[in-house]
Amino acid sequence: MTHRFLRAVAIICGLVLACGIAADRSYGQTYGIDFRNTLMPASGGMAGTSVAAPQDFISAINANPAALTQYHGTNFTLGGAFAEATVNLTQTAPAPALGVAPFSAKSSTPGAIVPAIGVAQEVDGMPLPTTVGLAVFGAAGGGSSYVQVPASNATSSYLLLLEFAPSVGFELTERLSIGATMFIGDGYASGPFVGTSGMTNAYSLRGGFGLDYALGEATRLGAYYQTNQDFRFQDEAILFSERRPRDVDMGLPQQVGMGVANESLADGRLLLAADALYLDWRSAALFKNLYRGQWVMQLGAQYRATDHVKLRLGYALAQNPINPAVGTRIGPVEVPGGIPSVKYLQSQFAIINEHRMAAGAGIEDLFMRGLDLDVFAGGMFPAGEQLGDATHVNVASYWIGLGFTWHFDQPQAARDPG
Repeated sequence: MTHRFLRAVAIICGLVLACGIAADRSYGQTYGIDFRNTLMPASGGMAGTSVAAPQDFISAINANPAALTQYHGTNFTLGGAFAEATVNLTQTAPAPALGVAPFSAKSSTPGAIVPAIGVAQEVDGMPLPTTVGLAVFGAAGGGSSYVQVPASNATSSYLLLLEFAPSVGFELTERLSIGATMFIGDGYASGPFVGTSGMTNAYSLRGGFGLDYALGEATRLGAYYQTNQDFRFQDEAILFSERRPRDVDMGLPQQVGMGVANESLADGRLLLAADALYLDWRSAALFKNLYRGQWVMQLGAQYRATDHVKLRLGYALAQNPINPAVGTRIGPVEVPGGIPSVKYLQSQFAIINEHRMAAGAGIEDLFMRGLDLDVFAGGMFPAGEQLGDATHVNVASYWIGLGFTWHFDQPQAARDPG
């Protein structure tokens, strides 16, 4: 059992570099720039619903690590998603301080591959039942590019945040579990200021803590808290008319999540789950000026159609995070041209869509016993936003993904349907 865990860890480490190359440029298609669990192999089919009873262990690592105790034996997942957005920007008046003239164009930023790779191991010989996990996944991303339009003055922004996340869950009693995750973030960014900007990288830590409680035989409650995670991208941009490079701070917000899951219906074949999340964007570097605090409601269902096939469906309602009361600054930078210029820059990370749908399926014992396949697809309904008097943005996106999971040394009861 231990050698399988170490082998899986070695595979993850070997794939980290490949993940960084594959996830070259990414869109924000979820909550602000934060993907949450909407791109995970099983949770992706339930619109990210995963706080109380996640259907893949990487979702537990990324949200509520206490739920890791629901996984037994050794589990290894190799998965990922492809996400692509359509972003159209219309600027009806010049922004002379930014060198921008009126134009209308579609962002040329390509789609992205977002990884989800991890291993979870039930540990024997501990004072308390313990499960440890390790995963690497795409945590956040966003941006747009209009460099193909001369009138945009080479407007372009990119942000990608990858997380390397060791995690642990402890079962305090038969009903109550606690857990913690350390997020070791690797960020890549350029922009969002109009001017000379190069892609640079930075590192930052984040902590996550969770609780999971079995209210009865069929109902679970879960909750988690994550700290903010701020990255400083050194010498990332030469802003406007300045000649010296400036550091640019960007980050993810502190957040809380609560969830409930029940699988008492249809003779235990139907799982219904709901999550409520709050992302405090006021705690996130740079985005505190672009976004306001954001509430998210996630609803998910999973039906075991046969002993080996699960069908999933999800819906998420996310508050539009765009801050209508921006000032004349973004972070410590006073933006030339005042509020109209800030509104124009705000459009580069305008993930304004409120409604998301997703569906997916899981197939157990694919080709061999202990090998599962999860697939999912989802999208944001198209939405538009007027930013100030002269800037209008329209956004829509979709994503598809899959994950292969190998299970080793599991008790038979953990594989049999309830």
